[in-house]
Amino acid sequence: MDQSILINVVVNGVSLQKQVEPRIHLIDFLRDTLQIKTARVSCEHGVCGACTVRVDGEIVRGCLMLAVQTDGQHIETIDGASDRGDLTALQEAFHARNAAQCGFCTPGMLLTASALLREKPLADREQVREYISGNYCRCTGYHAIVDAICDVLQAQRDARLD
Repeated sequence: MDQSILINVVVNGVSLQKQVEPRIHLIDFLRDTLQIKTARVSCEHGVCGACTVRVDGEIVRGCLMLAVQTDGQHIETIDGASDRGDLTALQEAFHARNAAQCGFCTPGMLLTASALLREKPLADREQVREYISGNYCRCTGYHAIVDAICDVLQAQRDARLD
């Protein structure tokens, strides 16, 4: 017996109606149903942050949320945020600081950093480290990532002073 549920969502600006199984996680819906492979899967326990996406503008762990919970909402992956251009300064800083070595954690890290810029524009280095602590990076040791985020925070503060 088919127990799938019809959901209406907007994913990266595109309105969709999809039948989903009640227990499919958002990250699996994005990757397997919609073929958005930049939405990453790693620990599947909400610990590593690789599956970070935005739902109605708030960052969430895609492996902890069910797809049916997003009915009527806007979902955004790194693709949508990047295409819209709201990550440009962070992307440039990550590139300049070599903060995206293997790139696996980068989508979740950029979305988390973007939320930090919005929520804590006066964050200092320690606050940046604390804020991104739920996103694991196995390559950079975080120094380059923290440097990149701090560069953007400082540039934003400088721009406000002008």
